[in-house]
Amino acid sequence: MWGGRFDEAVTDEVAAFNASIAFEQRLARYDVQGSVAQARALVAAGVLTVQEGQQVEDGLNAILAEIEDGSFAFSVRLEDIHMNVEARLTERIGPLGGKLHTGRSRNDQVTTDVRLYLMAEINRITRLIQSTQRSLVTCGRAHQDVVMCGYTHLQRAQPVLFAHHMLAYVEMLERDRERFSDCARRMDRSPLGSGALTGANIPVPREVARREMGFAALTPNSLDAVSDRDFVIEFLAAASICMMHLSRLSEELVLWSTSEFALISLPDRFCTGSSMMPQKKNPDMPELIRGKTGRVYGDLFSLLTTMKGLPLAYNKDMQEDKEPLFDGVDTLSACLSITAAMMADASVNRERAALSLKGGYLLATDLADYLVTRGLPFREAHEVVGRVVRDCIERKWEIEDLSVAEFRAFSDRFDDDITTYATIDASLARKSQPGGTAPQRVAERLQFWEETLP
Repeated sequence: MWGGRFDEAVTDEVAAFNASIAFEQRLARYDVQGSVAQARALVAAGVLTVQEGQQVEDGLNAILAEIEDGSFAFSVRLEDIHMNVEARLTERIGPLGGKLHTGRSRNDQVTTDVRLYLMAEINRITRLIQSTQRSLVTCGRAHQDVVMCGYTHLQRAQPVLFAHHMLAYVEMLERDRERFSDCARRMDRSPLGSGALTGANIPVPREVARREMGFAALTPNSLDAVSDRDFVIEFLAAASICMMHLSRLSEELVLWSTSEFALISLPDRFCTGSSMMPQKKNPDMPELIRGKTGRVYGDLFSLLTTMKGLPLAYNKDMQEDKEPLFDGVDTLSACLSITAAMMADASVNRERAALSLKGGYLLATDLADYLVTRGLPFREAHEVVGRVVRDCIERKWEIEDLSVAEFRAFSDRFDDDITTYATIDASLARKSQPGGTAPQRVAERLQFWEETLP
């Protein structure tokens, strides 16, 4: 298809090294979609008659059927999905197939295909994100009354509702969904008709092809259109952030599954045993998700590195965009799907959750705030409560074990109501500001997501 300029054919080794068809086959549907749009634009331009345009469309649809039923014979010698489809079209309808490439280049064709593919994948990934959010809400609702220890620096900090903890990840995933939606909005531009780099000599109406493919607008600069892979990089960046969120959840699931925490139990079907130690139940799915996060990071940095030194316009280096993209799509999709299924049936050990509230002096901040409400500056209140905690540690007591008189030994600002103030339930109830862990607020947020998620 491009051999007129050359005196010899490439070797088999070069053909194999140069070809991208091994991984581009998943673009087949979108290559046909773009080619049908091109055919209709060529009819509008008068390059093809209406009858010829229909012949081309019929041939393209027949080729797609062959690809989908597995009878299509892909050729490494034809390099990519575009040339494989065009060569087969010419086999089916004769020289007319050679007219289809009028006014376009593989440079604008490939970025069109990838945009169409990725917009469809983002729609699917968005649904997977929402499915994962639903599972987290379901898990939170099932354990709505469970109070657990919240941590900072992996040190016991303050009491928190387990459902509030699950909802934190729902919020993270919502930001991920928004990032993917923004990414799709920016890539919703048709590059077809940009040619190799400067546009087409023949006035093929780009607007016709745009409408046929369903893009929102046209790319405004032909050089940028064929050399742009920002939309792939942006997708992989959003995928990396989403994987980071899944990895953070996975890390907590791994910790909580240990005998030391024993806070959560994952369904057996998401765990594995040991080939040597019969007693083991390993949280392999969260560990794999945690590990695969680095893989998606690698996909992102691979493409960033590929693109960082490329002059305008198209360069063959850009063929290296698809394998990291496809890997990122597949890896993120699998991790979201596993997380959604796993969290829907995860169960919390209520006894261990209650036990985690002991020994960490989780009400210390509440005591300091109590003193503040009695007129003591917070820094002074902080110092007073620090002495209370130190005394409790030495006596192996909990804060709740102190009497009013013992509280007053540290500060005369403590009053008789301190024993009802310094309880887990009262502490939670006070966190009633928007975004807090008060049971009422958490219930409202659970209901919001149950009504909002499709």
